[in-house]
Amino acid sequence: MKAHPFSILATAAVLSIAGCSSMHGMMHSAGSQHVMLAGANEVPPNQSSASGSGTVTINSDRSVSADITVEGMNATAAHIHEAGQGKNGKVIVPLTKVGDNHFTAPAGAKLSEEQYEAYKAGNLYVNVHSKDHPGGEIRAQLAAR
Repeated sequence: MKAHPFSILATAAVLSIAGCSSMHGMMHSAGSQHVMLAGANEVPPNQSSASGSGTVTINSDRSVSADITVEGMNATAAHIHEAGQGKNGKVIVPLTKVGDNHFTAPAGAKLSEEQYEAYKAGNLYVNVHSKDHPGGEIRAQLAAR
């Protein structure tokens, strides 16, 4: 019995899409983490009632994506910094403000080898700044998985 050419093409298309979907998940979920930002995590800690949440993904090729939303504050800037918990550090990935309370990593953002090693050691964090707290109002430490 001969298979109809359309059914062969349909099967190939489904398998191809499934394979791409699996590859996409492998490439992007390995270093993806949900973050919850709070003033208590800042250095020094503050009593801000603002909060933030989102996803930061750092892949094994060192590419970075982030999508952070905040509320309860007038956000002026957001960054990924290099420093361990309880310490402040230099900006390594400035995030782009795409709305009043929404920040994303710029296209093509990538860590250096040294920054990627710092990430794997738990020495990166994301924070959001405001006029009231120019050094950072809310923060979340990033942890490699």
